[in-house]
Amino acid sequence: MKYKPSTFLFQLLVVQCLALVCVAKDFDFFYFVQQWPASYCDTKQSCCFPKTGKPADDFTIHGLWPNYNDGTYPSNCDSTNSFDHSEISDLTNRLQKDWPTLACPSGDGLKFWGHEWNKHGTCSEDVLDQHSYFEKGLELKKKANLLEALKSAGTYAFELY
Repeated sequence: MKYKPSTFLFQLLVVQCLALVCVAKDFDFFYFVQQWPASYCDTKQSCCFPKTGKPADDFTIHGLWPNYNDGTYPSNCDSTNSFDHSEISDLTNRLQKDWPTLACPSGDGLKFWGHEWNKHGTCSEDVLDQHSYFEKGLELKKKANLLEALKSAGTYAFELY
């Protein structure tokens, strides 16, 4: 049976959402959100690439977001547990590659990661501490290799920039 790209992507998204289903009472599941950097930059019309220059031809992580089954989500859940770069210093190189900031002005990622932790990560701290939150995002990207899935499905037939 041949898959339509939209059906395949929907099924892949469902698998990603179910890959980290949580039983914590504070939320129901995580959305693991990836983005295609070139598309983000075209949409925003003002993006800056991290120190590495133009992004690789690959998806990057945008976030790992706790959500409720009704479509809403918690945010900014614990102002006493702010982002602390020293907690994830061993992950910095991997984060710059796989979870980069694309917003201008581009930087080392700390502002973006701080936003992700403070807004989303603090809502998952019953399940994941700060280090585990970012490490889990990196693990999920490796497991949910969208680029490889598209190539395998034969839907990766577009010209890369």
